[in-house]
Amino acid sequence: MEKIDWNNLKFGYIPTDYNVRCHYANGEWSDIEETRDEMIPIHMAASCLHYGQEAFEGLKAFRCPDGKVRIFRMEDNAKRLQSTCRALVMPEISTERFCEMAKRVVKLNAKFIPPYESGAALYLRPLLIGTTPDVGVKPAKEYSFIIFVTPVGPYFKGGFAANNYVIMRQYDRAAPLGTGRYKCAGNYAGSLLAGKIAHEAGYAGEFYLDAKEKKYIDECGAANFFGIKNNTYVTPNSLSILPSITNKSLQQIALDLGLKVEQREVPEEELATFEEAGACGTAAVISPINRIDDMERGLSYQISKDGKPGPICKKLYDTYRNIQYGIEPDRYGWVTVLDITEE
Repeated sequence: MEKIDWNNLKFGYIPTDYNVRCHYANGEWSDIEETRDEMIPIHMAASCLHYGQEAFEGLKAFRCPDGKVRIFRMEDNAKRLQSTCRALVMPEISTERFCEMAKRVVKLNAKFIPPYESGAALYLRPLLIGTTPDVGVKPAKEYSFIIFVTPVGPYFKGGFAANNYVIMRQYDRAAPLGTGRYKCAGNYAGSLLAGKIAHEAGYAGEFYLDAKEKKYIDECGAANFFGIKNNTYVTPNSLSILPSITNKSLQQIALDLGLKVEQREVPEEELATFEEAGACGTAAVISPINRIDDMERGLSYQISKDGKPGPICKKLYDTYRNIQYGIEPDRYGWVTVLDITEE
């Protein structure tokens, strides 16, 4: 293992020692395998390559001040993957198997879990693909499920800092009643062009309005949006939005902090009324929003008054992170504690 600079990790891929796999054929899942092989043997006619039978998840494990390792809300990731499987006609991974594989791959790669002081984490990527060779448009008969891990740093270079976003009216992330609420590759491939344009214009990411009427806030790049005003946490309700486990957790934390929570349609014009706002997801937890520009209309919604994260976003972020690291009580059974130490 090469020496890793834990304090300067990017959000990217670094090889680790093991990944875990199982395979589906003849109506049943195989035993779990441990392998050092980073490659997937796959036929050129595999259904995942042609018709998008692919689903994935993302979650993190943390080395904590008490020396233990905690995985955050992996049962919820298992349930969300099951929802995607049903939508894409893929065999479901049971919660028990998903969690067993997640715990095993973390333990096998314990030396790659960043130290607490670094602020980095071990990222888990569960991946499910249809592998049957075929050129017909129909569900595969064989599948492979893999979980690999890699140590990662902050998703945004500036860490917990306020960022600027731009509304992209000429692009949609996903269609109503389509695959937007499922975590599958096509949703992300379809967002790359809008993201590229936003980044080249100097923005942290793109902002999507609803695909049907272009009136309501949908998602913020690959993350959920929330706004804060009048002691209320407001987040969009849309069938095109991926149900973020981070957003779900932040809503509960907001309630615990004495805020109200509203999940509803959020008209674009309401952006002008928010005292704070953020994009939230597994990678960054919260990316506070400084400003949102609507270039087509010539409008600019200045959220942050001083260009910095607001106090409520900071409190939400700190509480969330403290639960992940075992610093604050886990009142809802969100974390799974693994008693392992670095080799």
